[in-house]
Amino acid sequence: MMKLIKSFGYAFKGMLIAIREEQNMRIHVVAIAVVTVCGIYLSLSAIEWAVIALTIGFVISMEMVNSAIEAIVDHISPEFNKEAGRIKDLAAGAVLVAAIVATVIAVYIFGNKIFNLIF
Repeated sequence: MMKLIKSFGYAFKGMLIAIREEQNMRIHVVAIAVVTVCGIYLSLSAIEWAVIALTIGFVISMEMVNSAIEAIVDHISPEFNKEAGRIKDLAAGAVLVAAIVATVIAVYIFGNKIFNLIF
C-alpha cells in the first residue's frame, strides 16, 4: 500500500514540476481556468463537460510527455544535434496537434452554446 501511495506522490510531484518549470503548461492551466469559467457560465451539459475534460486531459498529458522527451533529449545530447532537434520537433508537433483538436472541440461546443444564447 505504501508503494502505491508513493507512486501517486511521484506523479503529483511531476505535475507540479511541469506547472512550475514549463511555461506552456502554465498557459494551458490558464486556458483550463477560462474554459471552466465559460463552461459554468454557459451551463455545459454532462456530455459536453466529459468531452471538455477528456480534451483537457489529452492536451495536458501530451504537454507533459513532450516536456519529458525534451528533458531526456537534452540530457543525452546537451550539444546541438540535428537528430535531437528532430525528435524534439516531433514531440512539440504532437502537442500542437492536440491543441488544435482541443481548439476545434472548444469552438464547436462553446460556439453552439453562444449561438443558441444569441438566437
